[in-house]
Amino acid sequence: MCLLGWRFLVVIICSVLVEGIKGQRNGRWINARATFYGGNHNPSTLGGACGYENSYEAGFGINTAALSGALFRGGEACGACYQVICNTRLERRWCLGRASVTVTATNFCPSNNQGGWCDPPRHHFDMSMPAFFRIARRGDEGIVPVLYRRVKCRRRGGVRFTLKGQANFNMIMISNVGGSGDIRYAWIRGSRIRTWTPLHRNWGANWQTGYDVRGQTLSFRITLADGRTLEFLNVVPSSWNFGQTFASKNQFF
Repeated sequence: MCLLGWRFLVVIICSVLVEGIKGQRNGRWINARATFYGGNHNPSTLGGACGYENSYEAGFGINTAALSGALFRGGEACGACYQVICNTRLERRWCLGRASVTVTATNFCPSNNQGGWCDPPRHHFDMSMPAFFRIARRGDEGIVPVLYRRVKCRRRGGVRFTLKGQANFNMIMISNVGGSGDIRYAWIRGSRIRTWTPLHRNWGANWQTGYDVRGQTLSFRITLADGRTLEFLNVVPSSWNFGQTFASKNQFF
């Protein structure tokens, strides 16, 4: 009896997750909850599970959010954009009417496995203070019901590539990505390799390769979660050093 109960619970959780993902792809409004983080800290200095380190330098500004596991998808959602509005049907006191804010996913809101707001299968946004108070009043509540939907990310300039790692462990942080914003696949090509080699997600927006690509001009190919693919040819010169960021001229729209 207990085994059947657990199987039934797993089916329910999986059904909720699948419907949530379908809803995001279809662009329809989905119910969630929102809180805020950061206190008096500058949101641009808050590192996160996506590894962007600084939201300004990554091109995302201060309207950012940590996502619950149901949305974060192990880091695949990093860079995705969501339009969020306070749900006035459920909460009139703390909602600022139908005001909306668009946030970028830059962090992960971990589960505590004790019925917390970020526990699966709940959809939850732990937003930066500036973003949260675009849609909710200041008060003691600190949590509001919201509606959200996936929207296109609008970025200034091209996609950016930051070189990290060391001699035999090259890692690339990819940021300022427009379009759907979330990267599904990535490849690298060096001037001495000449073939597209798959990159593997290390964590969040950081991708790694086992090849030593030092001293090579680097090109990249990116496929977003919505299936769009772009190539960024010779965006990194052979004189690059670890820690440098290079902006391409190409962008997803």
